[in-house]
Amino acid sequence: KIREVIGSGGKVIREIVEVSGAKVDINDDGIIKIASPNGDSIKKAYDMIHSIVAEPEEGMVYTGTVVKIVDFGAFVNFFGKRDGLVHVSQIENRRLNHPSDVLKEGQEVKVKLLGFDDRGKVRLSMKVVDQETGEEIKKEEPTAE
Repeated sequence: KIREVIGSGGKVIREIVEVSGAKVDINDDGIIKIASPNGDSIKKAYDMIHSIVAEPEEGMVYTGTVVKIVDFGAFVNFFGKRDGLVHVSQIENRRLNHPSDVLKEGQEVKVKLLGFDDRGKVRLSMKVVDQETGEEIKKEEPTAE
């Protein structure tokens, strides 16, 4: 992923340095060093690099934006530039006629990464996350008496 951080002709890394104001060094082993007297610019550079190299984690809850609504669900941009599908069955705990009944493009939603399908596509769910708090909704286990 080092190639992605540097970019063609160093374009990406130059942008990170310009925008963040931090000095960014990448050695041949792929170790990235960020230096600046200003803590905020280090954080900014770190976040920019992290958004390029990080992979979304299964089971984690992310805040995303609905980018496209289709008959079978909604595509949500949730991890930097990553998009995933919330299938219509994963939007709410009730049957929906169409995702647009409850969602609008540009709407901010909380999604849980369920995993990846056999084609490597991202599978997301909204119904397992409380949309107010972003907390995962745990299924109530019946207590054994």
